[in-house]
Amino acid sequence: MATATSDADSAFRDVRDPGWTEAQLRKYPFPTRQIPRLSHTDPRAEILINNEEPVVLTDTNLVYPALKWDISYLEENIGTGDFSVYIAENHRFLYYDEKKMSNFENFVPKSRRIEMKFSEFVEKMHQTEELGGRSRVYLQQTLNDTVGRKIVVDFLGFNWNWINKQQTKLNWGQLTSNLLLIGMEGNVTPAHYDEQQNFFAQIKGYKRCILFPPNQFECLYPYPVHHPCDRQSQVDFENPDYEKFPKFKNAFGYEAVVGPGDVLYIPMYWWHHIESLLNGGVTITVNFWYKGAPTPKRIEYPLKAHQKVAIMRNIEKMLGEALGDPHEVGPLLNMMIKGRYEQNPS
Repeated sequence: MATATSDADSAFRDVRDPGWTEAQLRKYPFPTRQIPRLSHTDPRAEILINNEEPVVLTDTNLVYPALKWDISYLEENIGTGDFSVYIAENHRFLYYDEKKMSNFENFVPKSRRIEMKFSEFVEKMHQTEELGGRSRVYLQQTLNDTVGRKIVVDFLGFNWNWINKQQTKLNWGQLTSNLLLIGMEGNVTPAHYDEQQNFFAQIKGYKRCILFPPNQFECLYPYPVHHPCDRQSQVDFENPDYEKFPKFKNAFGYEAVVGPGDVLYIPMYWWHHIESLLNGGVTITVNFWYKGAPTPKRIEYPLKAHQKVAIMRNIEKMLGEALGDPHEVGPLLNMMIKGRYEQNPS
């Protein structure tokens, strides 16, 4: 991996033994620089969050009661409800919107979602490990009132005082969900962006998070809005097709490896590519997703990159509805642009 570094990077870097090695990171062709690692009391952290830039907060104690969670503890205490588990043919979990599958009849998902009890998930994970093949499993379940009493007590013990203050100070909307993520070593969630603010709290194991700002939209070639893989990049980072995606050569990432107790702020519309480290064992994470701040009554120009992304999404949606067929959106946009906007008319 080519990595761009600077004196500023070293000023932000945590000098303690990280608990992982470079050999556990996958190799990618684009350069990166380090996401700052700061105490939540550091004024620089507040500036970054206010500017909607990523930062790793090292000492929030946000999920402190959950740091004792491991598979045995969860299996004993999480309850008998159903959990959403994805099964993929390899380590890449390219997610998809099941409701949009009817728009693309030939779409074949690379993973499938099934409901199972937690004990069944653990058994399935062990079976997959023992077989030693390429297939993997990944649990993604919203924490709700079906979990056991001890998990509820742990959850109530999260540092809600701190995170609620962040929500108020930043004028974010409501907390929409807490997603529990349990992955096998080497699992990869390919690059995608969300339309919500995210505090990404690591509980067990280590995850590498590579982020790209919204202004790299054209470098990452997202699927069309009406496609089941909307908001995901079409580029395979491990084997990029530069003929098909030439601007990916200009991609530049910001990365951090987060471990137990770390909280990564992932701003709205920032792309994020997440991987559980190779040979790193099981990883456990909880996401805190919030709606963004309301649209300001007075729009300031020039527009920010994420505002442009939102506009593009709305245009795609409106054209799809107006034309009655999402497959006609691309040809219509092509017709509008070809020979008209590709160069300045004389």
